[in-house]
Amino acid sequence: MGRVLRIELRRSAAVGVALLALVIGAGLLVSYTEGFSGRWMQLAVSGRGMLLALWPLALAGGAWLGRRDARSRVGELFASTGRPRWQRVLPTAAALAVALVAAYTLIFVVGTVWVVPTAGYFPAASVAVTAVGALSLVAAGWVGMAVGRAVPRLVTAPALAVAGVAVAGLLPDWMTVNAVVADRPAPAALLLSPVYASGLDDFQTVTARVNLTQTLWLAALAATGLLLLGAARRRGVALAVLPAVLGGAVALPLMPTGGYRAYDPGAAELVCDDAGPQVCVARVHAALLPDVAGPARQALAMMSAKLPGAPTRAVEDRRVESWARSGADPAPDPRPADTLVFEAPVIGPSGRADLSGDYFLPHLLEAAWRQDCGDGPDDSDTRFGRVVATAWLTGEPPAPQDWWTPEERAGVAGAYQALVGLPPAEQQRRMVAARDDALACRDDGLRSLMGEDVP
Repeated sequence: MGRVLRIELRRSAAVGVALLALVIGAGLLVSYTEGFSGRWMQLAVSGRGMLLALWPLALAGGAWLGRRDARSRVGELFASTGRPRWQRVLPTAAALAVALVAAYTLIFVVGTVWVVPTAGYFPAASVAVTAVGALSLVAAGWVGMAVGRAVPRLVTAPALAVAGVAVAGLLPDWMTVNAVVADRPAPAALLLSPVYASGLDDFQTVTARVNLTQTLWLAALAATGLLLLGAARRRGVALAVLPAVLGGAVALPLMPTGGYRAYDPGAAELVCDDAGPQVCVARVHAALLPDVAGPARQALAMMSAKLPGAPTRAVEDRRVESWARSGADPAPDPRPADTLVFEAPVIGPSGRADLSGDYFLPHLLEAAWRQDCGDGPDDSDTRFGRVVATAWLTGEPPAPQDWWTPEERAGVAGAYQALVGLPPAEQQRRMVAARDDALACRDDGLRSLMGEDVP
């Protein structure tokens, strides 16, 4: 068996299919390093997203291998031998499985170049997510081989590739859109698709229940493909379908309805820098702490210099954990007055904070007038009031944004000039009142900065 397997790896198309999968998968992964750099779980789910291209390729590659006997016209010759068919097809199937698993593993290894240097948190579930993705390629390859053997036509491989895109990608998207339009949870059947396991935020993970049920389903599908490939009679074909039917019947009720995400407390655990005013980020973003600490302390210093009762510490916003736990919209989570709660900056390809643009410090300052008020209103006067309040802290006029209308530019500039034209004590009183209103989920103070009551 081992000798035949090595021959199949050297001479069959299995390695060629795997190399093509490796090139395509690694190319797609490297083209979007911002989506996973510095984070292991994001790398794992990004690899699962690559299955939208790799799964149809595995189906087509398996079909190409499956029609090898018919293409070489040796079917009758092999059928005349006393050796069972499954003994002849097993080395080829094993070679394809080994090659596809190796290709998928190498794609993951390529991605680690952007993760290992800066990752501060390694969730064990990322290994399970990757293993399920590799198993799905084996299942696709073996099913493709069985179809290629049954329908040894030149058009079989490309037809299977198109079908794979529809089944693995387009159908789940259609079902998801319909569920959103109908305002109901996404059906559990979506998890039968190996591609449907991406889009996690940094504080989420794929549940062990989903990984186990997907493993059960994909293993059953792979078994059906292998049995169909080795079946020589109609009875064998009928029995070969049973693993997929039973696997789907068992796995589908076990899959959670409405999603596969779960809150990961290890990812959201705080990591703090106490070298000055305390600055904390989530453990999954620990690599950002050296980049964030300086601007955060600068913002705290600017606030304490002009704003009585200003925050004394800065903490990354992890409100998403309430949504990740419940699967519903985030519940209001009041922020203490002494804490500046900020959103993490954009993570660059290097896994560090991307502070190339002049946006993070103003964002930190604006957070002093933000509160988690649930789904409360946030009209234009409130938003522009925060812009004016932030400009007051910096002592510089607000920089107009490209998407502002001429009326909005004039309104913000006029409100700022009216505010700084007041006596310093009155300016400070208005800013304190605006912050108190914001912390109490009242926007009166911010609206007043843009209203007619500002002389």
